[in-house]
Amino acid sequence: MTEEEHTYRKAGVDIDLEARAVRALIDGLTYRRTGAFPMLGKVGHFAGLIDCGPYVLALAVDGVGTKMLVADALRDWSTVGIDCIAMNVNDLYVMNLEPVAFVDYIATDALSPEKMAQIGEGLNEGARLANMNIVGGETATLKGLVNGLDLAGTCLGVQKKEKVVTGEGIVPGDLIVGVPSSGVHSNGLTLARKVVEDCGSYDTRLSNGKTLGEELLTPTRIYHEVLRVTEVCTVHGMCHVTGGGLLNFQRLTEYGFSITDPLAVPVIFRWLQETGGISEMEMYRTFNMGMGYAFVAPAESVAAIQAVIPDARVVGEVTEEPGVRLRGATVR
Repeated sequence: MTEEEHTYRKAGVDIDLEARAVRALIDGLTYRRTGAFPMLGKVGHFAGLIDCGPYVLALAVDGVGTKMLVADALRDWSTVGIDCIAMNVNDLYVMNLEPVAFVDYIATDALSPEKMAQIGEGLNEGARLANMNIVGGETATLKGLVNGLDLAGTCLGVQKKEKVVTGEGIVPGDLIVGVPSSGVHSNGLTLARKVVEDCGSYDTRLSNGKTLGEELLTPTRIYHEVLRVTEVCTVHGMCHVTGGGLLNFQRLTEYGFSITDPLAVPVIFRWLQETGGISEMEMYRTFNMGMGYAFVAPAESVAAIQAVIPDARVVGEVTEEPGVRLRGATVR
């Protein structure tokens, strides 16, 4: 077997090292507040929870990452604000939390009114899609520390305590219902950009008529329908498929996940895989591969989920055996 031409690690991101580094950080976070409004659950789920009596408040934080470099290359920053909102609110939806407020953080080496105006345009559209207020933010000019512009944000969510979905209710036999992504979203761009830069250009046109640049800048889908789904049927857990691909399912439960019938793979991923000489397993542990979100629910809930989200489809089931498997092969 020949060595893969491109991998996420070779491109500069080591998922395994990242997991160990995050664990090292979390292990040091031992202090817990005394008095009212204690923390609920553990650090490491998609969002952190705060006990507020009958309600739970939640915080999530995320950014656009190196997708900003694609925006810079194309001089189009009009949609990256949607990505920033999406990466945060989707992390709240997985626990059935309703996003209500957002603050952004922009760190840059030099301010550009044109760029800031376009970023604001995207942030506003993302807030509209998620029905959420942007209540403030911070801009820092950090020449010498930052090269370019980094966009991130923090989101506040709320929910009645009894409606929070943590994944604790997941049992073997539950079905995994996948929901399509809008494309690469805002994860794995370090590898995607490396393949484009080595093997093509942002102007390279794909079989669907779009250029690589257009595909990579397509904003992350905001899964706002989730809050309607949980009102009409039982859902035991949910997963936002971000960096790490299918490995994100392991954040929900100790049970296993068997993906036997994955969603159709968009052309952008096939181009990256074939052109970059990337194995299928590397693709599924790096990108969402066309499934940006998933419900874990009993079989009787599937019809209700599809009534709200027609493009949702069963892709597998929960197993007694731990780990994540794709068509029988373990994803590591």
